[in-house]
Amino acid sequence: MSRYMIHAKKIVTVSNKGTLEDGAMVIENEKIIEVDTWKKISKAYISVLVIDYSQYVITPSLVDCHTHLLEFAPTSLYPVTPATHFVVGNAILFDALSSGITALGEQICGHPLCDFSIEDYREAARNMPMDISFATTSISIGFEELAHFSAITQSNGIKKEDLIDLSLVKKIAFESNYPGENIFINATPANFKPNEVPKAGTIIYSYEELEQVVNVYHQLGKQIGAHVAGEEGIEMALEAGIDVLHHAHGITDELIEKASKRGVRIVATPMGGTHLKPNSPEEILKLVRNNIPVSISTDAYLPPYLGVSWLPYQEQSLKGPDQLMLIAQPSMQLLKKHHYDENEVLALITNNPAAILGKENQFGRLEKGLDANFLVTDGIPGLEITNNEQIKNVFYRGEKVIDRN
Repeated sequence: MSRYMIHAKKIVTVSNKGTLEDGAMVIENEKIIEVDTWKKISKAYISVLVIDYSQYVITPSLVDCHTHLLEFAPTSLYPVTPATHFVVGNAILFDALSSGITALGEQICGHPLCDFSIEDYREAARNMPMDISFATTSISIGFEELAHFSAITQSNGIKKEDLIDLSLVKKIAFESNYPGENIFINATPANFKPNEVPKAGTIIYSYEELEQVVNVYHQLGKQIGAHVAGEEGIEMALEAGIDVLHHAHGITDELIEKASKRGVRIVATPMGGTHLKPNSPEEILKLVRNNIPVSISTDAYLPPYLGVSWLPYQEQSLKGPDQLMLIAQPSMQLLKKHHYDENEVLALITNNPAAILGKENQFGRLEKGLDANFLVTDGIPGLEITNNEQIKNVFYRGEKVIDRN
């Protein structure tokens, strides 16, 4: 279909047009060419094929801007070999797609079992009907003896001094598509059990070292994101000029105010991802109230943090991107309760993460000129629905790629 029109009960555009009751949208050559009320559009496009979704809600498709689906997930979930690693990886990507996610921010950190280059990961995902941005990183894992890897050195472990080798830092920065967790200020527990990573949370860099790394990214005209948690690490990140804080677990009111003044963005991970308690709905509300652009992400695959009120999990089996709506819902509903418009609320899992990826002018909203990436659903994702079965159709660049009708 070169041109067609969608007729919906409601379109939540996440744009200046807000929510359109009895809305319509015209798609041509992968792009949205018009979105408005059915009354206006149906008169202007009389001869265009109409697809009737007048019983459903249309929203932008979802964006998960912090995941580990292609590198760590296959070996964590299945008995793969190098020959089958990307077979599983593509199946995991399809699971994300069927959960309404058409754009991902993938971290490539270096993995002792995966001697793949960043180009191998890019090539493996090339034919998926998804937009995938890759953040190349260095990583420190909190084993008793800290382990360090990088996307450039692949499966070969490196030393602490290599983390601040500016020639290596420059190579990592050059290959990175967006400010993911390019640098781990704190050692990560990754997806290991707590007793296996006793040094999770250890601060890896001095302030001077961190500042040097940040300068490399900025000199290349790139932003830098950091895996960080705890007051000391977050303070260091803000002072050194980090652009995007991933996690920011344990952030204080004073640091929230400082992050806001400096225009720093935050990728919240309510399911976990660091040594500290993850972002609560109340904390996410506080970030939004301080005008900090917040994205909610899964950091999948990840064992969820247990014993917090906003997560329903009773055990630590690894959770994937299919959990995005579920973990976002408590925060989204709290924002709605405090009188934020449903478009502002939905932006946390659509437009805001698209902006983290640097693609806010490509997708994340339903707006003229943007890619026709949208969902046909029983309700607003995250805010009203959390069951992936309630996502009836997923469209990517105007083509239906998931069909549950």
